Amino acid sequence: KRYELKYILTEEQKEKVLRAMEPHMELDRFGRTVIRNIYFDTNDYRLIRRSIEKPAYKEKLRIRSYRRAEPDSTVFVELKKKYKKVVYKRRIPLPEKEAMSWVTEGRHCQNGGQISGEVDYFLNYYRHLHPAGFLSYEREAYYDRNQTDFRVTFDDTILFRQEDLSLESEVYGTPILPEGYVLMEIKCSGAIPLWMVRVLSKEHIYKTSFSKYGTAYRTIIYPNLTKEEPIHA
Repeated sequence: KRYELKYILTEEQKEKVLRAMEPHMELDRFGRTVIRNIYFDTNDYRLIRRSIEKPAYKEKLRIRSYRRAEPDSTVFVELKKKYKKVVYKRRIPLPEKEAMSWVTEGRHCQNGGQISGEVDYFLNYYRHLHPAGFLSYEREAYYDRNQTDFRVTFDDTILFRQEDLSLESEVYGTPILPEGYVLMEIKCSGAIPLWMVRVLSKEHIYKTSFSKYGTAYRTIIYPNLTKEEPIHA
């Protein structure tokens, strides 16, 4: 349960924010990582279309890996919900093959428990979900040295594709951010530290509404769908 605030930065703005972070935050132990995601949706893209409408409540399902997967690699089935700007994330670690079978074929999850029950309800409610896209990005994640839950991440090289939808595949795709820009996310359960507020104000960095999958839908999926529509005489 947390707030996730998003900002689009230039490389110069990122460097200034990093300098302000130096006395307070550290890069996590994973350093710079490549995150791979497969997003799931209905045939008519009901989930992402509803999300773009900015309702009070929305949800999405994805399978995530922090490296190129193999059938027995641990990946994460993630159910992400957002209600009135508060984000709730549920996730279960599973072998890649088992995770894909659960979500795409309806096979029972061996882990059981409340979280798998929530995912099962989601799968049953929407029915016939399929892999809708592969989305990858390179991430630097920072944590607060004072052991609060305040975190900052920087994502770049955000790529999307609709073929070769496997976490076992290489990273490639169409960029969804203009060259030279970075997505910064602030994740916290309460107030933003004053030092961060100051640098955001000084550098004229303003909060924005940005969804990676939503942007991919608007710029890649939807234009392709309209091209495929038959032309009636």
